[in-house]
Amino acid sequence: MLPWHQYLIGVLIVLAGANHFRKPKIYERIMPPYIPAKATMVMLSGIAEMILGFMILNPDTQSIAAWGIIVMLVVFIPVHLYMLQNEEASIKLPKWVLILRIPLQFALMVWAYHYT
Repeated sequence: MLPWHQYLIGVLIVLAGANHFRKPKIYERIMPPYIPAKATMVMLSGIAEMILGFMILNPDTQSIAAWGIIVMLVVFIPVHLYMLQNEEASIKLPKWVLILRIPLQFALMVWAYHYT
């Protein structure tokens, strides 16, 4: 049996990925302009998140999933910075929330690292 916090990160990652399909326009809006094919990227990143979320719940794949989650979170940092710099991309979140999301990315990376 896995520790409860491993189930929690898995479920959170799966739900985050599923949200890409529930509200794709929000994700398209927060992407920097240099990212091509935004709709496709939203779907692919949602699928990747869901796969990694399920993989971290399997002891045989948890290490690969943890590294995948860490890489994914690093790749998402430019999106968080873009949201801070662009008012339209900020989706009306308060500035303090946008700032807090950046160290949160690193906290999530540390959390995922525990399963490598």
